[in-house]
Amino acid sequence: MALKNKTTENKPKRTPFAVVESYNTIRTNILFSLSQNNGKIFTISSANESEGKSTTAVNTAIAFSQLGSKTLLIDADMRKPSIHKKIHIANTKGLSNVLVGFCTFDEAVNEINPNLDVLTAGPTPPNPSEMLAGQNIEKLLETLKEKYDYIIFDTPPINIVSDAVVIAPKTDGLVIVIKDSYTYHEEFKSCLSSVEFANVRLLGVVLNAVNPKNSTKYKYKYRYRYKYRYMSYKGYRDSQYVRK
Repeated sequence: MALKNKTTENKPKRTPFAVVESYNTIRTNILFSLSQNNGKIFTISSANESEGKSTTAVNTAIAFSQLGSKTLLIDADMRKPSIHKKIHIANTKGLSNVLVGFCTFDEAVNEINPNLDVLTAGPTPPNPSEMLAGQNIEKLLETLKEKYDYIIFDTPPINIVSDAVVIAPKTDGLVIVIKDSYTYHEEFKSCLSSVEFANVRLLGVVLNAVNPKNSTKYKYKYRYRYKYRYMSYKGYRDSQYVRK
């Protein structure tokens, strides 16, 4: 019986070039949008659940850190946090602890690599929206602006709770994630209405899990009425990036 080569068997799979370039394109488009007002903080959300916003947030943060920019990813989905699960770190201390003064930011933050830090959501509080609307988050952001080149917030879906439209106006813009063949047009319109009502700057829309057969149809369907920068990618997995 032939012996298996363990070194080859355990070697991480290479990420497909086209997928890497998709994330690089998303990063480039966001950078371009942010540069128009010298921004460095942005929010990522979605219309509904299960559209890939948290996976997009993690992988976008990784892409930013690969530029050599000091990047911070904050899980502001304190109702249903998932960032810590995707990158396999503890969630005992996080954003909720910092905002109520139970610990300092330095005590809660996790260093993933020299250019990427992650602040998990922490224990679920009884009033996430009120905490995100308070002055403590603004004070925290003022401090973090001095430490990081880019700060990314992952927030709950816009059509479900108000958390995203509470925190997004405190940042330099919002990226919405929608899922190919999953998000209904009316749901997307409702999401955009909430964004416009909150006077949030829309940086762009990521069309996730794209089916090439549907991409042209969805691009036309959404762009004819709403103006936004269009980005797309297919989810994937390797030693650096994560998928849902």
